[in-house]
Amino acid sequence: MQQDILINWSPQETRVAIVEHGAVQELHVERTLERGLVGNVYLGKVARVLPGMQSAFIDIGLERAAFLHVADVWHPPAEGESLSASRASQPQIPIEKQVFEGQSLMVQVIKDPIGTKGARLSTQISIAGRLLVFLPQDDHIGVSQKIPTTQRDELRSRLQKLAGKEGGGFILRTNGEEASDTELGDDIAYLRKAWARIKDAALRLPAQSLLHQDLSLLQRVLRDLVGEGTQTIRVDSREQFDLLKAFGSEFMPAAAEKLQHYKGERPIFDLYSIDEEIAKALARRVELKSGGYLIVDQTEALTTVDVNTGGFVGARNFDDTIFKTNLEAAQAIARQLRLRNLGGIIIVDFIDMAREDHREAVLGEFRKQLARDRVKTMAGGFSQLGLVEMTRKRTRESLAHMLCEPCPTCEGKGIVKTPRSVAYDIFREILREARQFNPREFRVVASPKVIELFLDEESQHLAGLSEFIGKPVSLQSEAAMAQEQYDIVLL
Repeated sequence: MQQDILINWSPQETRVAIVEHGAVQELHVERTLERGLVGNVYLGKVARVLPGMQSAFIDIGLERAAFLHVADVWHPPAEGESLSASRASQPQIPIEKQVFEGQSLMVQVIKDPIGTKGARLSTQISIAGRLLVFLPQDDHIGVSQKIPTTQRDELRSRLQKLAGKEGGGFILRTNGEEASDTELGDDIAYLRKAWARIKDAALRLPAQSLLHQDLSLLQRVLRDLVGEGTQTIRVDSREQFDLLKAFGSEFMPAAAEKLQHYKGERPIFDLYSIDEEIAKALARRVELKSGGYLIVDQTEALTTVDVNTGGFVGARNFDDTIFKTNLEAAQAIARQLRLRNLGGIIIVDFIDMAREDHREAVLGEFRKQLARDRVKTMAGGFSQLGLVEMTRKRTRESLAHMLCEPCPTCEGKGIVKTPRSVAYDIFREILREARQFNPREFRVVASPKVIELFLDEESQHLAGLSEFIGKPVSLQSEAAMAQEQYDIVLL
């Protein structure tokens, strides 16, 4: 599949769009202030050793000293023994016998600083690649536990041959399960080169220096997103183009050749109306060209996609109308999953089809479109209720979770109580408080719509309540209040 990659860079945010046949298929966003430190490697300086806590504070040049616990201090395993087996068999050496104040120490951040707590560190370095994780201090060859047991031995032996005898261990990640030897070899070469740069920087730079930063989104574009079908990678920042060109020339020469600096006057995302596509990707309803539409609902547990014919009446008979709507929907759903980066369990409710050949054709088209997804997907057949169940691996936050937050009024429910429901809640609350307190007057402070209802349709009930409790009830409209909000003031 031929594709173009567009990169829109600004100091506060990087946005990457993958375009195929003029349509946006994927969108990746990284914000400078939200970028964590996990994976960064520093040359730290031991500031304090605390034997009572079996930990040490390490100065890595941040605002707060970072924290190193004795359990995270690496020591070499015995020959032929993996690091995990070594830890299990050897007694823990006290931290005061392993590090001392003023010592320079290569460390990696394993947990970001939170609140008043500094970052958590480890002295065991691991460098993540696209398909592999490199463990330069260990010779262990491992395979992700998420890969089926039946395939692990074969993958481990392949990786052992490719790794050679240059030292260091590798762990195969889940997305490397079906990788070719060439792809694995390229990843091994990249990781070894990255480790060589870290060692060189540790010898040249002073303590409290950053030796290696986990790749930015721009760099991950070259490492993870560029494939044989990529025609161009266009960047709208000259500075970032030069940095990316230098990085790519050293680590990924084939990808670097496709880089272009975009000099057009129009914003780069305007070329394919990408901002409009982002707005559509945040909406619940997705229009289809035929007149049908999708309803996409994302919840904590799963995502549901409902297909509707809408105003589509173009086919000769009803069965054909349904079939053509479902066929178009199969293509649109696969694209929406990528664009919105929806993961986990997904339930698709296609329109019921009477003919078996129509069901098979729709399912075949759906699986064909899902096969283009770089993220692992698995789709079943039609259930007894006519639903298609599928899963898509979660790789990062969905687009909606990244760009949006729950509505403070409805708190993510998507609905609010009607003014009448709120008014009746207020009646019950006044009755409850009248039994406990004996104020001179009750004052209701609520949104304009609720107060309007009290003054109009519910005025008779309000007067009856006031008479029943033997206290006056006054009203105060507050425009700043949401529909469900109210206060009952005792005067």
